[in-house]
Amino acid sequence: METREVSVPGYERVVWGVEGASGYHGIVVIHSTALGPAVGGTRYWKYPGEAAALTDGLRLARGMTYKNALAGLPCGGGKSIILRDGCLEREKVFRAHGRLVATCAGKYITGEDVGTSPADMEFIHKETQHVAGLQGKSGDPSPHTARGVFRATQAAAQFHWRSDDLRNKTVAIQGCGHVGYYLAGEFHRAGAKLIVADMDLGRVDRVAREFDATAVTPEKIYSVSADIFAPCALGGILNDQTIPLLQVEIVAGAANNQLLEPEHGYLLQQRGIVYAPDYAANAGGVINGTCIELLGWDAKRAQDKVEAIYDTLLKIFEISAREQIPTSRAADCLAEERLTQSVMAKI
Repeated sequence: METREVSVPGYERVVWGVEGASGYHGIVVIHSTALGPAVGGTRYWKYPGEAAALTDGLRLARGMTYKNALAGLPCGGGKSIILRDGCLEREKVFRAHGRLVATCAGKYITGEDVGTSPADMEFIHKETQHVAGLQGKSGDPSPHTARGVFRATQAAAQFHWRSDDLRNKTVAIQGCGHVGYYLAGEFHRAGAKLIVADMDLGRVDRVAREFDATAVTPEKIYSVSADIFAPCALGGILNDQTIPLLQVEIVAGAANNQLLEPEHGYLLQQRGIVYAPDYAANAGGVINGTCIELLGWDAKRAQDKVEAIYDTLLKIFEISAREQIPTSRAADCLAEERLTQSVMAKI
């Protein structure tokens, strides 16, 4: 495998790997190991080129640093991406990725993310021990991510409506993949009404059938009349074009980097929409996997920490209200405070 390092200010390591035999083309981004080894999943996605993949990787890795700090985990932040290009043999590609992860010598631990599965993590594990989300251990993080987002939504409801009862509330879910499916189940069991959209009609049909949801086309999900909008697809979907279309009072979803730019947090605030910052809301999967596989906790203790996302979000909303700043900025402030406290405690 050919590798090359890229120097990016503010990041500890960025390394590309290319392997002709397997068709592998990937990148590992380590943002920070100040709190411990960088933890973050592997995304398998089709990008228009290296520049787009790098931009996504940098944003995701930084988000993982803040996510882990906010969750109180002894981990830094990182992310990796495999550029999807045609029909490649998964085992060869993910084993090649495992070899790139291995070059980080334990400073980066990967796991499942968009486009990957516990089975893919097993392929990576054949080349490196620095991988979580394995079958028979913490497994698929999706149900835990969904549970965390549900608890974050309840916290937003408690803050905004003074009740976290979601019965008869209407939730518009964008994206019915692994996390979106489990999140739909959470809302359905809570008595909420669902409106869903996804590019994959099979996913939409499954959620509509199992959870009595109403399906709309992807372009209409932004403008449906609902109480809550739950973005569970890709990032950058809250922007100048989409925010004016929203007819909701709360935004809380599982997608990473939902705000296209920081100023879009201010735009949501100006519209009176309560935003549950993504990296605070969607930490359930990494919390569960880290606590079980890296810290050796039992499932009950790990699940209790996922449930505590509710309390973390309430703190963020309180800071936002007190300081009159967007919730996205309040989350950054809380994460940065915890980072500083943890680093100072080690000195």
